[in-house]
Amino acid sequence: MRRVVITGATRGIGLMLAQHYLERGDEVIGCGRTPSSLSHPNYTHRCVDVTLPDEVDEFFDELSGRVGRIDALINNAGIASMNALALTPQETARRIVDTNVLGPFWFTRASVRLMRGSGTARIVNFTSVAVPLCLEGEAIYAASKSAVETLTRIAARELAPFGITCNAVGPSPIQTGLVAGVPPQKMQALIAAQPIRRWAVAEDVTNIVDFFLKPESSMVTGQVIYLGGVA
Repeated sequence: MRRVVITGATRGIGLMLAQHYLERGDEVIGCGRTPSSLSHPNYTHRCVDVTLPDEVDEFFDELSGRVGRIDALINNAGIASMNALALTPQETARRIVDTNVLGPFWFTRASVRLMRGSGTARIVNFTSVAVPLCLEGEAIYAASKSAVETLTRIAARELAPFGITCNAVGPSPIQTGLVAGVPPQKMQALIAAQPIRRWAVAEDVTNIVDFFLKPESSMVTGQVIYLGGVA
């Protein structure tokens, strides 16, 4: 049984991933800033703010004492805000960078000691098609996800000697709370810019994450895959 840690597991894609891996027979440890409504014998949840390194270290210290080893880390937690560059509030910019960039960094840093004994350890980060599409109104969000891609590639190099792979998936628009506040016409324009002109669904995302987590994917690391045909 694999042990899979998922950040941002209380809703949206994180909750979908937690349910998916529980259905596959894995043990899932989810975390988020709020409690979870998900109930399953193989699911445990901890309230952790990914932007606070002390809370992250405390979370992994507890895991080390309780389970000793994890096999996969899915850095899903993320936030977005549509603002023109000149109108982006300072607090919004800091919150996006703290959550989207430093969150995965703190979790990746803390997870290494628990993954070294796995043999098939995997890290999957979340980026966005906002990076290659250079979306207007998404300057700080796209910049944060571009940083995640660089983090992914460098972590892949540094962690390869320990048998740990690190890859990233960039979903195209998917109907979650992350895009709930975006005007419908903007979302339709974004979908129209993709070669595959439809909303993504949960299965599109889990398919890529499954591929990255497979034992047979041990030679796949430092890769970024975008959905929707975006390159």
